[in-house]
Amino acid sequence: MPAWLGWVLAAVALAVGELATPGLFFLGPVSLAAVAAAIVSALGAGWVISTLVFVGAAVASLAVLRPVARAHLLIPIATRTGTARLVGEPAVVLERVDARSGLVKIHGEVWSARALEPNLVLEPGASVVVAEIQGATALVYE
Repeated sequence: MPAWLGWVLAAVALAVGELATPGLFFLGPVSLAAVAAAIVSALGAGWVISTLVFVGAAVASLAVLRPVARAHLLIPIATRTGTARLVGEPAVVLERVDARSGLVKIHGEVWSARALEPNLVLEPGASVVVAEIQGATALVYE
């Protein structure tokens, strides 16, 4: 197996780990470092150079990106404004919600909605939680 492929597989595994541990924002920056090492390795660098690139990029991305992300995650809900205030709020399904479309009611307002997970289907009357707002569409989950 080529070394660059090993780095790509490591990047994917780290990205999946980041998705499985929301709120920590540790594995995502390290995943970006693995991508950098894969690029260097694909360009012909040896394992020592690509490992040094991985370590350097991991330290740099954690030092720069993690504090920014953590600061945004730690903003108290009461001080959030606009659509950011709706994240984490409960909603009620009005029309069937799936990965493509649907309607929910959030604090008395009707919003277009999509399920956060591709295979999730939510029927009218179900209680959901707003995960994210994309434009005028709420991404929701059970």
